[in-house]
Amino acid sequence: MAADVSVKKWYVVRAVSGQENKIKNYIENEIARLGLSDYVEEVLVPTEKVIQIRNGKKINKERVYFPGYIMIKANLSGEVPHVIKSITNVIGFLGETKGGDPVPLRQSEVNRMLGKVDELAVQNDNVAIPFVVGETIKVIDGPFNGFNGTVEKINEEKRKLEVMVKIFGRKTPLELSYMQVEKI
Repeated sequence: MAADVSVKKWYVVRAVSGQENKIKNYIENEIARLGLSDYVEEVLVPTEKVIQIRNGKKINKERVYFPGYIMIKANLSGEVPHVIKSITNVIGFLGETKGGDPVPLRQSEVNRMLGKVDELAVQNDNVAIPFVVGETIKVIDGPFNGFNGTVEKINEEKRKLEVMVKIFGRKTPLELSYMQVEKI
């Protein structure tokens, strides 16, 4: 009797960190090539949007939220797990026992992971303050370009930092915008 392919669960595939999107594409292509698309509904690399400031410009980047993990909604019957595991840079399934079957995620875990993805998509507008008090930063703009300083205060509304910079051996407070400094 054929297994019911409509029943799919979420699994986590462990992969080489930094290659997640490449591996996701490999998995999708390989599954399609082998005609196993009925078994695999979705391959997902959870990412979060991060706004970075480079040279005074905002850049939206996507950062992988769980480096080294790819979520996959599939029916792992027959060849499917073997196909996925044989893909370059795939380490295996999370939670599988030696020689045993991969363990699906519980729905609550899936909701948490996917919820995190939705939540991150929503809160994209209020740019997270990229600095914390006490952090050492480098001034990249203005007369003190090249100096390092310590963040003393953060003014969110004005998007400015009060930075203590050592100039000629004396600590001097400077008010700098987020755009004028970068993390070290």
